[in-house]
Amino acid sequence: MRRIGMNKLRRAAALRYDPEQDSAPLLVAAGTGFLGEQLEKKAREYQIPVVKDESLAEVLTGLDIGREIPPYLYQLVAEVIAFVMKTDSRYKTEKGS
Repeated sequence: MRRIGMNKLRRAAALRYDPEQDSAPLLVAAGTGFLGEQLEKKAREYQIPVVKDESLAEVLTGLDIGREIPPYLYQLVAEVIAFVMKTDSRYKTEKGS
């Protein structure tokens, strides 16, 4: 039997990066399916920026929680962090940069 319109599993991951204490972004939570949906729901509830990137989420959900991301993800994650800092008013300076 052929299935049409199968839904992809929802994947979500949460990163933390504090340049004063972290040498690289840290994976603090990740989940697939129901857990991924709940993670995204809580992020929105607490007004934590959500960036949709299915490929990155797939890689991040395969990593160990509580560990720094591997070097091969630095550039991609840096772009996500830069995007959030540019678009989220909580990260803008008084000078409007």
